[in-house]
Amino acid sequence: MIQIEKILDYAIKKDASDIHFISGNRPMLRIIRDLVPVEDTEELIPEDMSEIYDYLVKGNIDKDNVFRQTKKLDTFLEYGNRRFRVNISLSGDIPIATLRIIKNELPKFEELGVPDIVRRMTFQPQGLMLVTGKTNSGKTTTLNALINEINETQNKKILTLESPVEYKHHSKKSIIVQKEVGVGGDSLCYSDGVKNSLREDCDIIVVGEIRDKETMEAAIETAESGHLVIGTLHTKSCAETIDRMINFYDIPDQPTVKYLISSLLKLVISQRLLKGTDGKLVLVPEVMVVDNIVAGLIRKDKLSVSEIEDAIQSNLEKGSIGLINSIATLFVDEKITLEQAKAQIEEKNIETLNRTIMQLRIKKNK
Repeated sequence: MIQIEKILDYAIKKDASDIHFISGNRPMLRIIRDLVPVEDTEELIPEDMSEIYDYLVKGNIDKDNVFRQTKKLDTFLEYGNRRFRVNISLSGDIPIATLRIIKNELPKFEELGVPDIVRRMTFQPQGLMLVTGKTNSGKTTTLNALINEINETQNKKILTLESPVEYKHHSKKSIIVQKEVGVGGDSLCYSDGVKNSLREDCDIIVVGEIRDKETMEAAIETAESGHLVIGTLHTKSCAETIDRMINFYDIPDQPTVKYLISSLLKLVISQRLLKGTDGKLVLVPEVMVVDNIVAGLIRKDKLSVSEIEDAIQSNLEKGSIGLINSIATLFVDEKITLEQAKAQIEEKNIETLNRTIMQLRIKKNK
């Protein structure tokens, strides 16, 4: 019999971010980007995975039906004083499970390495802000740190839509309402939750993930009606984020959408996490503040990713931060290696990176 709770305790003790249960493998932990087997465990067999499935679903008929029908399930587990985000799927018709450990204490916003312009932009009365990045880039942590910062400093009603709810917030200076999205949750889908927020007298709506046209349309409509909407997208750069937003729509609708995005979008932060020279994770941010120049580029008939990247690089005085600048700064501050820095950009930009590093070193030594 597999000792599931012993593995959970071990993962918490080792400060792991994720736990992987896969038949034919020992239980594995993700610790600062590395996969490490749990000590004193054996390879999991199908019977173990059935036992793990039962432990995670806990006899919930609705959740079990969702898994049987869709062959996947996103849910959460509460164990001790911790919450775990749970994903269950199939491999070879055998359940596999990935658990993300949610830390009890959110790091302070200033501890994350997120530029202060992102926090300041939350004081906008309306518009659209996006936190983007690939999977495991820290989007959820940044998003919840922003929510906590607003909660402590502004008098707002904040509605969050999440699948599942990870960090539990408690109202402070603001009122916070958290809703779980999905079958058996508080809202069947993100788009429904966003649309209904218009009747809930909210100031800020946080959308855990914008993954389809319906949710994007609802977010734009809500921002247009006088709310601040903060959402996340799975994109690897600020320019790619704009491209993804536009391509949710059919070509005949894109000119109208471009106009709306250029008017409503206030800021995009695209982030990456690297293993730093001290063994800890380091945030690599790219920030795009949407000014008149960027808005004009968004409205153009043909979107140019390189033009947007150039606009970010030339808009530093307004708070934008180019990816190359961000990487170069981390290298000059000895937080990442030169190899890591070069690996984050295309070959054609290596010369620009070297030049930026030289400029930063000269400035630092003055």
